[in-house]
Amino acid sequence: MFRKTKVLVSAVVLGVFGWASLSYAAQKPKNEDCLTCHNDAVDEGRFKSSIHGTFNCVDCHTDVKKAEVHTTAPQKPTCQQCHADEQNTYSHSVHTRLTKSGNAAAACSDCHGNVHEVVTSSEATSPVSHKNIPATCGKCHGQSALMQSVGQTTQPFKSYQDSVHGKAVAQGNEKAAVCTDCHDSHGILPANDPKSQINRFNVPATCGRCHANEEQPFLASIHGEALARGNGQAPSCTDCHGIHTIQKANAPTSPVSERNMAQNTCARCHEGVRVSQEFGFASGRVASYFDSYHGLAAQGGSVTVANCASCHGTHNILPSSDPNSMINRANLAQTCGRCHQGATEKFAQTPIHLNPTAPPSDLGTKVVKWTRWIYIALIWIVLGAMLLHNIVLWRGKAIARRRMVTATVPRMTTNQRWQHLVLLTSFIVLVITGFALKFPYSWYAQLLGMSEHVRSIVHRVAGVVLLCAGAYHLVYLATLREGRRMIRDIFPLPKDAFDAVRTLGYHLGLVKERPQFGRFNYAEKAEYWALVWGTVLMGLTGIMLWAKVWVANKTTGWMVDVATVIHYYEAILATFAIVIWHFYQVIFDSDIYPMNWAWYDGKMPVEHYKHEHGLDTETLADVEGQRISDTDQPQH
Repeated sequence: MFRKTKVLVSAVVLGVFGWASLSYAAQKPKNEDCLTCHNDAVDEGRFKSSIHGTFNCVDCHTDVKKAEVHTTAPQKPTCQQCHADEQNTYSHSVHTRLTKSGNAAAACSDCHGNVHEVVTSSEATSPVSHKNIPATCGKCHGQSALMQSVGQTTQPFKSYQDSVHGKAVAQGNEKAAVCTDCHDSHGILPANDPKSQINRFNVPATCGRCHANEEQPFLASIHGEALARGNGQAPSCTDCHGIHTIQKANAPTSPVSERNMAQNTCARCHEGVRVSQEFGFASGRVASYFDSYHGLAAQGGSVTVANCASCHGTHNILPSSDPNSMINRANLAQTCGRCHQGATEKFAQTPIHLNPTAPPSDLGTKVVKWTRWIYIALIWIVLGAMLLHNIVLWRGKAIARRRMVTATVPRMTTNQRWQHLVLLTSFIVLVITGFALKFPYSWYAQLLGMSEHVRSIVHRVAGVVLLCAGAYHLVYLATLREGRRMIRDIFPLPKDAFDAVRTLGYHLGLVKERPQFGRFNYAEKAEYWALVWGTVLMGLTGIMLWAKVWVANKTTGWMVDVATVIHYYEAILATFAIVIWHFYQVIFDSDIYPMNWAWYDGKMPVEHYKHEHGLDTETLADVEGQRISDTDQPQH
């Protein structure tokens, strides 16, 4: 009895449900009914050809029950009604996180297009087809203002376009990686998320989808095993190849090109003291490589000489203790033989990373080290003896030539010579201590043996001495008769420009007569006023750098940066001007070689003075008067 009653109830329920379904189906609006009013918003042809073309409008707009004018606006349908899995994945993505925090982020229609016109990704017109993915992502990631609003830049998008992947896609390659291949499509996560496909621990698997042949050797390598153990400092694919900027391996700008491999890519980790100490591998490998023939040739631009990968491998890097390692003792002859045909095991025993500071570990290393020290000592002894020998000869011959001069002209007074000595000394100290800061590992910086604190004190003291000498020189010019005469004679005139042109023309054989000069020629005037300008500029910028906090507080921070640039480059200009211009005038000019002794005793030979400063009639007249006066003196 109970079973018959259950069957009867079920039949009644099914009947009622079927009647209700048929009744609703009879009343269910058709697409034609909806498009009567909504034909301006929906293109019927495109809708029918879309992936949703087989559905009725009310399949998505489920709250619409009848074909009638709506008294209230229907609810906007959501994609998750049909695409729950995709929506669930998207809800955990970085785009959803941005939306929840009030920022603009991509939604379904931003990537897939108008919901009424969505086509499958296999169609060429789809925004999410393989070839169109970069452009679709670029709609947002190529907008500077939008990216700045969420704390990012457009550089990744621009870099991808110039990368090997971006160029391949642009040329129609259907296999080259696009944004979604690496970042995923709906489940895009930030790189610091452990589940992200671009998290550094997941990068090998992500790249391995396309590059399986490279993935397997890498996973078995020392780098891959370190990543697998959770070592965040071990390199992954993007550390060597780049992220969005990936280039072909033979491209000059590629970090894994022959030219950049050792100098940039491998050196980033293997030259770091922290990394070498942390993981116990030998330090100084990069430096010792660059000291070798291989490294020197690489720095010289060779793209065929061995680099790190030539010996250690690329993706299959293994420790030397591994029998499969290219640098295992049993495999060294074969590895070296790739470049050095006929290489034997004896040849392969030659150390590559020869570190002269490391304790010798075998007989060969000991011999090399002692040979080096013997030669260093020999160089100092032999060259030092040669230098000492030549100094003694130069001094004797210079004194002998000086004694041959019988008549002289006063060129510099005692006061002027002291000014010159103070200027010379302070300038040399400033140059050495200044460039020691810029080049702390240079030989002269090491020769000083000063700490940075001591170096800065010595540099500032020398700067103060130079400025005091300059201030005294101004007083000297203004108060003393010889100073006022000097400023009058050294003041530049239009004649100096013509003298410079005519002097060059004379020595080139274009002008027959050599120009005549007064007390100071055009070269000496140019040097003097350049010295004045340089002293003022270096003094002003030096004080600004000394009081940089006060200057930055009173003006702007970039004023200190400008002062730094001026101070450095003006120092270079002044130093080379002295070496090229002044040293020629007082040392290397053949007319006065080996030296113009005026800085020492203030005198010049009369004949030389007449040759160089024939128009200085005042000085020559004084000398001639003194000569006559000395002649008229009674002889005893």
